[in-house]
Amino acid sequence: MDSMITSAARALARGDALGALKRVSLREDAPALALRGIAMAQLGDLARAKTLLRNAARAFGPKESLARARCLVAEAEIALASRDLGWSAKALDAAGATLQRHGDHWNAAHARHLEIRRLLLTGRLNEAEQMLLAVKAESLPPPLRTIHELAVAGLAMRRLRTQPARAALMRAERYARQAGIPALMAEVESAALVLRTPAARQIVKGSERPLLLGEVEALLASTALIVDACRYVVRDASTAVSLAGRPVLFALARALAEAWPCDVARDELLAKAFGARLLDESHRARLRVEVGRLRRVIRPLADISATSRGFILAPRNAAEVVVLARPVDEEHAAVLALLADGESWSSSALALALGTSQRTVQRALDSLAEAGKTQSFGRGRALRWTTPPMPGFATTLLLTSPFVSE
Repeated sequence: MDSMITSAARALARGDALGALKRVSLREDAPALALRGIAMAQLGDLARAKTLLRNAARAFGPKESLARARCLVAEAEIALASRDLGWSAKALDAAGATLQRHGDHWNAAHARHLEIRRLLLTGRLNEAEQMLLAVKAESLPPPLRTIHELAVAGLAMRRLRTQPARAALMRAERYARQAGIPALMAEVESAALVLRTPAARQIVKGSERPLLLGEVEALLASTALIVDACRYVVRDASTAVSLAGRPVLFALARALAEAWPCDVARDELLAKAFGARLLDESHRARLRVEVGRLRRVIRPLADISATSRGFILAPRNAAEVVVLARPVDEEHAAVLALLADGESWSSSALALALGTSQRTVQRALDSLAEAGKTQSFGRGRALRWTTPPMPGFATTLLLTSPFVSE
């Protein structure tokens, strides 16, 4: 490798993309194309970066497997940054194996961390944890160690373990400072901000207040009966009943919990559970049926009794009933929560992360766009969606877990 290529590679390792481009911007050989692609990615031109890396991979040829593997890993990193999550895990794993076989252990570790980060984004927490445990973190250089600790923190936050998350973020900050890369330090600060901004709301007896992630963790460990509107679960200290996929029953449970210790009028329950405006006897009959179903489902946790004007919730073992809600109530809150990370997402990536169909996500995006809450750019398969981060609230999808595996 010639001196200009070596110098450009060192500049990229320091995060100096412009310095690297000064050395290789006029060259069209395969190593220069690869370095230009990485530099353009660092500067934010992801589409151009992707094209350059693919051209580099073709220019290297089939015999230069190590260089091609590096290009594939770099392209996967660009795909992650642009929230294009549909890459082949087998291809990335094969590239990592090639790098490991040729002694490029750091890039092999980088490939594993890219897959870990994708697993975290798509809610496959158990798989991400297994891959993290297999990484020998103590042998990684500071930049990769920072990324590793950020992944550890991300997993801990999604599992509502704030102390391990805080410890991992402190380690990430230390390694980012050792690396001396401003982008890494900014990423650590952004991740740490999640612990200092409200992640949910607590509603008790008609009053509400925002909760930090640590307070959410403490609430879920308490003895209260919790109607969790983030995960669509009704739980107490020992029992949890999932109502994910049963929106009517959950709407009834939430309405009864928000009114506790008072009852809720039948017409109000009909409006909240069914959206009914013009009520007739058929609606009231259906309400009796659905309340009966809810009563059977949550019997280990609470009773539901009829009153003269409606129904009332009575916990069996808890002294208090709490509703845990999202920071802002929104019909398409899960989509907004993903978009609020400030990155641009494709509808296919959103569908993969949420565990739903792309058509469902597209309808949600269209609705949000009409309300001015999202914006799109690009066309066809390059169409991407984004929204500005919601000020004052945690912007990571931490609590929307009807789709997230524990």
